[in-house]
Amino acid sequence: MQCKNHPDRQAEHFCARCGIPLCNDCAEEVRPGEYYCFQCAMLSSVSEVGSSIRSKREKSAERKGKAREKKKWTPFRYFVAVCSVLILVMWGVILFGGQKAPTGNADLGNSPRVLLFMVDGALKRYNHYEGNQYPARLTDLIPKYLAMSKEESQYLKKLVYVRDPQLGYRLSLAKPQPGQMNIVISPKGIKYEGS
Repeated sequence: MQCKNHPDRQAEHFCARCGIPLCNDCAEEVRPGEYYCFQCAMLSSVSEVGSSIRSKREKSAERKGKAREKKKWTPFRYFVAVCSVLILVMWGVILFGGQKAPTGNADLGNSPRVLLFMVDGALKRYNHYEGNQYPARLTDLIPKYLAMSKEESQYLKKLVYVRDPQLGYRLSLAKPQPGQMNIVISPKGIKYEGS
């Protein structure tokens, strides 16, 4: 019988898969005594590689499955879960619940000390933004530095404001309550004077 690929040569082997006659040059010995033609040898090597890749994937999947089964809820995982829930609850309360911000409804006519400290804060903001200067009058603070309406600006008459070249300014109550010390505020701090 002649070789399929070389008709001038005598066939010495047969392909173990497809059964065609092969000469010594065309036959590839895959295992001892088992010969394949070139095409069958290529197919078997590709399929073996594919099966080995498939088996490696299966083995790694089994390992991962075992690893996932082994992982238990540790105290750290519980801690992370509880903290995450608390953070979500806090954001929910901040965004959707809780109380509204208080409105500025302080009666400045009945609380001159509150007015005194409020005006002091406005004077410090004026000094910061206007280049280390203080206003000539307290009404210059309205409305940019002191949020008051025109009706409320009459309450500023309850305060005494004097620009001082050494201290910057002196701010105090015009009529302190009898028996209480008068508060005098300056950029250097707060002083108490007898009334």
